[in-house]
Parts: sequence; structure tokens; C-alpha cells
Amino acid sequence: MFLLRPIRFLVTALVEDNTPKRMAIGFALGVVVGLVPKGNLIAITLMMLLGFLRVNLGTGMVTAFIFSWIGMLLDPVTHMIGLFVLTHEALRSTWISFGDMPLAPWTDFNNSIVLGSFLLGLVLAYPSYRISEPLFAKYTPDWRERLLKLKIVHLLWGTDITNKLT
Repeated sequence: MFLLRPIRFLVTALVEDNTPKRMAIGFALGVVVGLVPKGNLIAITLMMLLGFLRVNLGTGMVTAFIFSWIGMLLDPVTHMIGLFVLTHEALRSTWISFGDMPLAPWTDFNNSIVLGSFLLGLVLAYPSYRISEPLFAKYTPDWRERLLKLKIVHLLWGTDITNKLT
């Protein structure tokens, strides 16, 4: 059953009655979570935010998984973005005062890739939301109908639960 849990989680994200807005917000937040390198306070905070908000957790987690791989490919770009922001003369005093704060070392904002990935994720969050919401509104009912016809869905939940979903 442990091996089937991720499949059940993914199918639940598509089958449950979620609004396209919740799915789109989960997608947009998943983009940000996926782009930020893990192992710092920013990534932990974003994951907690994904878990606490009333968004589609399955969509957010799958998007974060996919964009984690894409984020590794974008490291040269995010390094240039982060390096530009870290070395910009007008922001020098801001980074010095931020570095003196107690939690600043755990954010890894002094790392150009972490800062650049976070900024790129923030810039891409709104367009991701705006593009994905109409797509979820259009295609989710079709995906839901197709998934409910599959035998694996009935095996994952049992017949009595899938009858409630239909």
C-alpha cells in the first residue's frame, strides 16, 4: 500500500471536487517551491505555506516535483539573476543589514542561485496562475471522468468511495 500512496495522492488531486482556482494556486505555488533549491529556510517556509493554504496539495506537489528538475536546468540563469541582485550597488546596504538579522543565514539569500531561483519563481507565479486556471477549468472534468472509469481508481479507494465521487 505504501507504493500506491503517491498514485492515490495524484489521482485524488484530479478526481476530488476542487475548483480550478485552488488547482491554479497550487500550481503557481508549486512552481515557486520547485524552483527554489531545497535545504534552506525559504524552501521550508514555502512547503509549509503549500501545506497550510487551502489549495490543491496534489497539484502543488506534482508541480514542485517537476519544477525541481527544471530548476536544476535553470541554474545558470538563476545564478546571473541572483548575482545581479546581490552585487547591485543600490541594494548593498539592504544586504548588509539583512545579513545581520538572526534568521538570515538560514535563508541562504547570500547564495546567488537560491536568491535568483526565488525571484524567478515569484515572477513566474502570477503568469502560471493566470495560464493554468482556464486550463484546469477546461480539462479537469474530462480527466475526472476518464480517471473514474479506470479500474485502478476503484482498486485504490474501493467501490463504495468511488461511488460517492461520481
